[in-house]
Amino acid sequence: MQANVGTVDRILRIVIGLALIGLAATGRIGVWGWIGVLPLLTGIVRVCPAYSILGMKTCSTSKPGAK
Repeated sequence: MQANVGTVDRILRIVIGLALIGLAATGRIGVWGWIGVLPLLTGIVRVCPAYSILGMKTCSTSKPGAK
């Protein structure tokens, strides 16, 4: 699969995912906080299945050194 998550999007996904997991682990927001695993994983692997379905991409398409 081709990466479709850009740098800023990636950082936000990782931060939000970790925050939700942390809140769920401490019991502050309950079981639904474990949904933070999804943005965390999509941020780590840089591939979002929803973006693929919708044809979206937040990362640059040009490659370094390409003309």
